[in-house]
Amino acid sequence: MRMMKFESVSFGSLIIALIPCVFLISSCVSPNSKYSAKPLPKYDSLFDSQEKWSGADGSYSVQLSGADTLWLYSDTWIESVAGKRRDNAAMINNSIAIQRGKDISTASVKFYWGPAKAGKPTAFIKPADGKGWFWVYDGITIENQVYVFLMQIVKTDASSVFGFELVGTWLAQVENPRDNPLKWRISQYKIPWGRFSKNSNLFFGSAIVRDGNFVYIYGSDENWKLGESGRSMIVARVPFDKITDFKQWRFYGNGRWLKDAAGVSGIFGGIATEYSVSWQPSIKKYVAVYTENGSSEKILMRLSPNPIGPWSVPYKVYECPEYKWSKNYFCYAAKAHPAVSADNELIISYVANSTDFGQMARDTRIYRPRFIKIDFSK
Repeated sequence: MRMMKFESVSFGSLIIALIPCVFLISSCVSPNSKYSAKPLPKYDSLFDSQEKWSGADGSYSVQLSGADTLWLYSDTWIESVAGKRRDNAAMINNSIAIQRGKDISTASVKFYWGPAKAGKPTAFIKPADGKGWFWVYDGITIENQVYVFLMQIVKTDASSVFGFELVGTWLAQVENPRDNPLKWRISQYKIPWGRFSKNSNLFFGSAIVRDGNFVYIYGSDENWKLGESGRSMIVARVPFDKITDFKQWRFYGNGRWLKDAAGVSGIFGGIATEYSVSWQPSIKKYVAVYTENGSSEKILMRLSPNPIGPWSVPYKVYECPEYKWSKNYFCYAAKAHPAVSADNELIISYVANSTDFGQMARDTRIYRPRFIKIDFSK
């Protein structure tokens, strides 16, 4: 069950009051006069229940080749029969989809998960060491191979749907991503850095972007003693063709690139554990997209001339309407999808959920990707 993982793998973090940070004073200011945002119901429909897949969170995307896009999901509802109900569905820890074509009027999507076990569906990818399960984060295609970051989770309290914790991160390498996903050859590399505890986490894999000869790998430094605002963006970089050689990674700390991951420092606060960083050609800036403090009705955007900053103040680009549907509902996992966006726009997805598991299972309007579009030409 992945309902709370976007915060810190701690249910307690969700009930901490959202404390506005001082930098949010400017969060309702538009970055330029030619900017607008609106819902994309046609894209919502593309990912509505089909082929027994009836909802998931996460929703990262990776451009494969041409007009093909890989979608990466974490906790996923799989039904025993195709339809739009979850009362006969099972939840697995991750799934993927392949979208063929960018034109929403003609595009198609096919979903994939693991083989059935004892008559029940299973996750698409499982930890090589056999411990716990994976939630899937960002990925990238490099020289015809796909690399995907994985968060390793273990159960800590069998009596609670919120009894789990993050214990490690991995990097998956797909050697043959153009083949049928059920025939992919996948290697897993355990990332040697990270901090995982009840009070704080530090990890990489929240977002990844290539700039020249380097890929920049973003993550989160979480200090839960500071509440929801105690999460900061961090970044590492590595030559694009050395991503699995962890000795080549360098970590950004206090304005310098360091060999020691312990020296990494936060770039700005109020970030989520899931977010995106991408280059926007029409405004010639990098764009970071995230949910305010990880759980909020507000989707925020920051701009930067390069992958490490300086980043602008956050701009509010959208308020998720589902947040007001129920006192139990919350929104999270906002991120951009440049693989399916035109040069002058940015398509963004987010997820609505409920703190009441039964309510989430009953209301099929939520717990599925919902889409909006930022248009930089209007």
